[in-house]
Amino acid sequence: MAASERPEHHFQYDPAKAEAYVATTLAWLGDPAAVPMARQVLGRIEAAGDGLPRPRRAATARLDLALALAATGQPAETAAITLDAVTSGVLVPSSYWRAREVISAVGDAPGAGELREAYRELCRASPRELI
Repeated sequence: MAASERPEHHFQYDPAKAEAYVATTLAWLGDPAAVPMARQVLGRIEAAGDGLPRPRRAATARLDLALALAATGQPAETAAITLDAVTSGVLVPSSYWRAREVISAVGDAPGAGELREAYRELCRASPRELI
């Protein structure tokens, strides 16, 4: 199917979302193919080729990339990418559990302490308790 003329409409096929779902699935499975797929998704979102900025999609794509990096043994980059998502100001509470999933995979990697503190601050600012 062709890309929707109104990608914000959730009931129409959106190739960019379909690609993001593939990256999410691969990351959750721990498949190493998730890393290049997640980088590609994030790159396309940031390029805003359709002219629409999608900061929430970018934050979610960062979490996918971070989870994929964690599965391939790259904890320092995992922490840095997750920190970008957590401090973006656009991560929605329904995605906090995904951030926690990645944070637990980071362990004691460089940047892990800063990441955990940023996540605590994010949760403190949230309307509901998520820590």
